[in-house]
Amino acid sequence: MADALVGRLIDGRYRILSHLADGGMASVYRAMDARLEREVAVKIMRPGLATDHVFVERFRAEARSAARLSHPNVVAVFDQGEDDGDVFLAMELVEGKTLRDVIHEEAPLTARESLAILEPILGALRAAHAAGIIHRDVKPENVIVRRDGEVKVADFGLARAITNQTTTSQTGVLLGTVSYLSPEQVERGSADQRSDVYAAGLVLFEMLTGRKAVTGDTPIQIAYKHVHGGVPSPSSVVTAVPADLDTLVAMATAVEPDDRFASVAAFIEALRVARRGLTPGELDRRGTAPATAGSASGPGAEHTRPVGDARATAAGRPEPHAARGGRPVTSRTLPSALPLGSRPEPERDPSRDRPEVSHTTALPIAAKQGRRRRRWPWWIAALLAVLSVGGAGWWFTDGPGGTTVVPSVVGQSLDQAVAAFDSAALRSDSSEAFSEDVAKGRVIDVDPVAGTELSKQSSINVLVSKGPERYRVPKLVGTKATDAAATLAKVNLKAGPTTTAYDETVKAGLVLSQDPAPGTSVRRDVAVAVVVSRGREPITLPTVTGSTADAAESAVTGAGLTYRRADDVNSDTVPAGRVVSQSPSTGTLFKGDRVTVVVSKGPVMVTVPNVVGMPVAKAEAALTAAGLKVESTYPFGDLFEKLVRVQSVDAGTSVRKGTAIRLTIV
Repeated sequence: MADALVGRLIDGRYRILSHLADGGMASVYRAMDARLEREVAVKIMRPGLATDHVFVERFRAEARSAARLSHPNVVAVFDQGEDDGDVFLAMELVEGKTLRDVIHEEAPLTARESLAILEPILGALRAAHAAGIIHRDVKPENVIVRRDGEVKVADFGLARAITNQTTTSQTGVLLGTVSYLSPEQVERGSADQRSDVYAAGLVLFEMLTGRKAVTGDTPIQIAYKHVHGGVPSPSSVVTAVPADLDTLVAMATAVEPDDRFASVAAFIEALRVARRGLTPGELDRRGTAPATAGSASGPGAEHTRPVGDARATAAGRPEPHAARGGRPVTSRTLPSALPLGSRPEPERDPSRDRPEVSHTTALPIAAKQGRRRRRWPWWIAALLAVLSVGGAGWWFTDGPGGTTVVPSVVGQSLDQAVAAFDSAALRSDSSEAFSEDVAKGRVIDVDPVAGTELSKQSSINVLVSKGPERYRVPKLVGTKATDAAATLAKVNLKAGPTTTAYDETVKAGLVLSQDPAPGTSVRRDVAVAVVVSRGREPITLPTVTGSTADAAESAVTGAGLTYRRADDVNSDTVPAGRVVSQSPSTGTLFKGDRVTVVVSKGPVMVTVPNVVGMPVAKAEAALTAAGLKVESTYPFGDLFEKLVRVQSVDAGTSVRKGTAIRLTIV
C-alpha cells in the first residue's frame, strides 16, 4: 500500500511523501498540502474497510469529532474526504514518539515525568468532554510526545456524542482496545466520561511500571479481569512508586464508575494535590521493574492486591507501602484517601538531596512544570504586594483576573464580531470555510460557543463564511475529449456522461457541446456532460441507373448529395428519359458530394429515302448511306432491267437506324 500511494496526489491537494505508520483501521502518511504549502499527516482507510459503510462512517466521525476540538493537546484535524475510493483524513503532523514508544524505551518513568505527561492528556480529555465527546480509546498508542515535550492526544475515531447510554458495540464487535476498556464497556456496552478516566488511570499505571495493568492470553480473559480482577497497585510492581500515586490509580480505576473521579477535572485536581504533596526525592526517584516476565496481574503476581477490591483487604493480604507507613487503599477508603484541596503541604527538608535524574523523553515536560511551580510564589508575592483589598476585588471581577462570557456573534460580520469580543475582553482568531447557508463574510460558528464563561483575554476561534463553494465551468467545446476530465479536475469538477454525434465542421474527437455551459457557476464536484464529434457523417450512395431523370434527381438530393445531369445519349437498350449511367456508381460519400447521371435519348432515328425507279446498285447505296439495311427480291428473275419497283417502307418515314428495307427488283 505504501509503494502504491507514495507520490500520489490525493483529492488534487495532498501529495503523499512517505509512509509513517499503520493502524487497525488506516495507514498514516506524511504529505504536502499543495494549497497551503505545509506538511500534514494523511490517514487513509484500509481498502478492505473502505467498502464497509459502518467503518467509513466511523472514520468520518473521527474528523467531525476532532474538528470540534480546539486545544493545544489535541491533534488538529484539517480536512476529510474521499478520492478514487480512498477515504482520507488530513491532520496536524506531529513529530515525535508515541507514548507507547516512550514506555517501551524508558519506563518505569519517575512520578514527576508520569504526572507531567498525564496532565496534558487529561487536559485534552477535559476539552473533549466539554464539547460533548468521549474518546473511548485512550491508550499509549494514541498519545504523541513531541520532540519539544509537548503532549498530543490523537485518534477520536471511536468517539461518540455523550449520552446516558452510549453504546460501545456495533454488529457484535467490541470497539476500543481491550486492555484499556472500562468494566462498564465490557459488561453493558456503555461509556461516559468516567470510562476515559478509567483508561487514563491505566495509562498512568503503565508509565509508572512499564507494563500493562490488565493482561491475559486472550481478549476474553482480559475483559473478564477488567470486571472481576481489578487493577493492582503500581507500587506492587515498582516499589519506588509513592503511595499517593497508588491512590490516584486506585481512584481512577475503580470497578464501579461511581467510585471513580466524577470527571476529568476532578482527576486533574487530585493529580495536582498529589504532586504538591510529594518531596523532590519522591517525584524524581526512578524505580526498576522486576526482571521476571509477565504482568502485574499475571502469574507470579499473586502477592499483589487489586486496588478497589474490598474482599482482598478483608482476606488479610498485605497492602502496598504498609511497611513504610503508607495508607492502605480499598474501595471503602477511596473517597477520603485523597481529599481535594484539603490536604496540608508536607514539611520540606531543604537538606534532602535531589536524586540524580537520567535524561528521558518526558524530562523536558516535567522540567517545565517544575519551573512553573517554583514561579508561583513570586507571582503570589507580587500580587499581594501591589493589591489592596479593593484592588484584589477589582482584579478578580472587572480586572484581568476576572471572567467574561462569550457573546453571540453568529451571523454578524467579522468586524462586528471582533468588536463584540473586544468589548467582552476576549481575543479572537479567525478562519474561513465555505457555507451554503451563511453569507460571505458572516460568522458561521465560534468555539467556545456563545454563553461560555471564560477567563478574560481568552482566545476565541471564529469561523467566517467564504460564501457558497462555487466554481466556474471551463470551456471544453473545441478541445480534445480526452483532456476534458483533467481540465475539470483542476477546478474541482467531474466529467459527466459522454455522448457522440456526427458533425460536418468539427473534427472527430473534439467536444461539440457541454452541459452546463462554459462560465456557469456550480457547486464542487458537479458533473459536466459533453457531446463529442464523430466527424462527417458518411452517406450511402443511392443507385439511380434505370430510373427516370426526375426520380434520380430526387433520390440524390434527398440523400444530401449534389445532383448533376450530363449530356443525354442515345441508347438502343435504355428508353428515352431514363438514366443510362451514374458516377460514382457505388460506395459512400459525404454531404454535398456530387453525383453525375447520364439520361437516355432513346435509339438513333433516320428518314427512309425514296429509291423506287432507281437501279439496284444506286438504291442499295442510298439506303446504306442512310444507316438502313437492304433486302432485295427478284420475283421475275434476272430477265429485266433491274430497277427498284417497290420499297417496303415508304419514303420519308422515320425509322430506327439499322432497320431493314426490302426492295422489289423487276
